[in-house]
Amino acid sequence: MFGFLSKINWEAFPKIPFLSSIQLYFDLGTSNTRIAIKNKGVVLKEPTYLGINAKTKKSIFFGQEAKIILGKTPEFIKIMRPINNGIIFDFDAEVSLLHFFMKKSIAPYFHQGYLIKPPIKALTAFPLIATEIEQKAVEEALNKAGCYSITMIDKPLATAAGCGIDVYTNKPHMIVDMGGGIIEISIVGSGGIVSSKTLKNAGEAMDKIISNYVYLKHGVILGESAGEKLKTTILNFAGEDKLQLIRGKSLETGLPKSVKIKTDEIKEALLTSFSQIGETIKELIEISPPETVEEVFNEGIYLAGGLTGILGIDNYFSEELKTKIIISSSFKEATINGLIELDKKPNMINNLTSFKTN
Repeated sequence: MFGFLSKINWEAFPKIPFLSSIQLYFDLGTSNTRIAIKNKGVVLKEPTYLGINAKTKKSIFFGQEAKIILGKTPEFIKIMRPINNGIIFDFDAEVSLLHFFMKKSIAPYFHQGYLIKPPIKALTAFPLIATEIEQKAVEEALNKAGCYSITMIDKPLATAAGCGIDVYTNKPHMIVDMGGGIIEISIVGSGGIVSSKTLKNAGEAMDKIISNYVYLKHGVILGESAGEKLKTTILNFAGEDKLQLIRGKSLETGLPKSVKIKTDEIKEALLTSFSQIGETIKELIEISPPETVEEVFNEGIYLAGGLTGILGIDNYFSEELKTKIIISSSFKEATINGLIELDKKPNMINNLTSFKTN
């Protein structure tokens, strides 16, 4: 009697949005913002830049588009960085950026069988230096962007999970997350942070140091993106001597001037920065319990974050610290991958939660 029901393509019918929600993961980095969807993976990776028309107060450029035009716009267009050192610096700008990113990356999925937009749940991480007020700002920004439920955990735990570490075991692991805004050095274990230290001489600070070095040594004023280009193209600790032609403005004449920069020059400029990272790791080891130190050194130290991509960085720290250095295959996306991994154990993640709202 009801045999015809088996012939109906039920997948063509719209789902009822109130029966299920969409789980999102956010890595709100200083340099890049990443968004992932449960069972679909990372769907967006964009620079954390925003362009605002100062006359109309409207946001007109977002992400990669805003970064490309940095330094090339008229006075009434202001390029902003909503997040500074891992912390929301401009709340309204961050909300505007999140609105655009979610519309760009997530909205297409709303039309795949949904009558209306389903409720959105968010899982994100925050740096250890964030105060309770700064954590609340992240929660409110995501809420205004359209998320009804926000869960937040310590960033080192997410990054460690993204490096393949089981953060729930009682075995301690050291993770050094070298991002664009901050460098977080942490020992994690038993679902928490055993000890940690944070540095602000991260990737973007190094870009400025390189630009200042070229200015002082060669008398050339570089644009904001030139320092990053030199760092990513010729800096390495593998013994390779590379050469990069960079163009800037002459300090003497004010006219365009090109100079050739060598790998050794970039290493000289950043020697103090990398030495400080090594010294801070040693300081963290000194204040940690002996049993923890022994297990950490037996296991090795994990590296994550954008600076991990520098060729030979593992050998540099291995020689400095006299231990094994482990680099994750997806070091740039360790945090967002870690959030996805941790969400696979919803009962356990409640033990990691620092802030949760429904």
